[in-house]
Amino acid sequence: MKEAKYHLYLNDSEYSRVIHSLVCLKNSLIEQGRYTDAVDDVLIKIMKVRKKRVTVHYI
Repeated sequence: MKEAKYHLYLNDSEYSRVIHSLVCLKNSLIEQGRYTDAVDDVLIKIMKVRKKRVTVHYI
Protein backbone atom coordinates (compact mmCIF):
# COMPACT_ATOMS: atom_id res chain seq x y z
CA MET A 1 0.00 0.00 0.00
CA LYS A 2 1.24 3.47 -0.86
CA GLU A 3 2.06 5.82 2.00
CA ALA A 4 0.32 9.18 2.12
CA LYS A 5 2.55 12.25 1.77
CA TYR A 6 1.93 15.34 3.80
CA HIS A 7 3.12 18.88 3.15
CA LEU A 8 3.70 21.32 5.96
CA TYR A 9 4.25 24.99 5.20
CA LEU A 10 6.02 26.94 7.96
CA ASN A 11 7.30 30.47 8.22
CA ASP A 12 10.71 31.18 9.74
CA SER A 13 9.52 31.51 13.34
CA GLU A 14 7.44 28.33 13.14
CA TYR A 15 10.38 26.47 11.58
CA SER A 16 12.74 27.50 14.37
CA ARG A 17 10.12 26.60 16.99
CA VAL A 18 9.75 23.10 15.52
CA ILE A 19 13.53 22.60 15.57
CA HIS A 20 13.73 23.86 19.16
CA SER A 21 10.88 21.59 20.27
CA LEU A 22 12.45 18.53 18.66
CA VAL A 23 15.81 19.25 20.30
CA CYS A 24 14.11 19.65 23.70
CA LEU A 25 12.26 16.36 23.16
CA LYS A 26 15.51 14.64 22.23
CA ASN A 27 17.23 16.00 25.35
CA SER A 28 14.42 14.78 27.60
CA LEU A 29 14.54 11.33 26.01
CA ILE A 30 18.30 11.20 26.57
CA GLU A 31 17.79 12.13 30.26
CA GLN A 32 15.28 9.27 30.59
CA GLY A 33 17.68 6.85 28.93
CA ARG A 34 15.30 6.14 26.03
CA TYR A 35 16.03 5.81 22.33
CA THR A 36 16.05 8.98 20.20
CA ASP A 37 16.07 7.35 16.77
CA ALA A 38 12.61 8.57 15.75
CA VAL A 39 13.32 12.15 16.82
CA ASP A 40 16.66 12.04 15.00
CA ASP A 41 14.93 10.91 11.80
CA VAL A 42 12.39 13.74 11.99
CA LEU A 43 15.12 16.29 12.75
CA ILE A 44 17.11 15.16 9.72
CA LYS A 45 14.04 15.39 7.48
CA ILE A 46 13.19 18.88 8.76
CA MET A 47 16.78 20.12 8.38
CA LYS A 48 17.07 18.82 4.78
CA VAL A 49 13.90 20.51 3.56
CA ARG A 50 14.34 23.03 0.79
CA LYS A 51 12.79 26.38 1.51
CA LYS A 52 10.08 27.28 -0.94
CA ARG A 53 8.32 30.60 -1.25
CA VAL A 54 4.55 30.18 -1.38
CA THR A 55 1.95 32.87 -1.94
CA VAL A 56 -1.17 32.56 0.19
CA HIS A 57 -4.38 34.13 -1.09
CA TYR A 58 -7.12 34.90 1.44
CA ILE A 59 -10.70 34.95 0.27
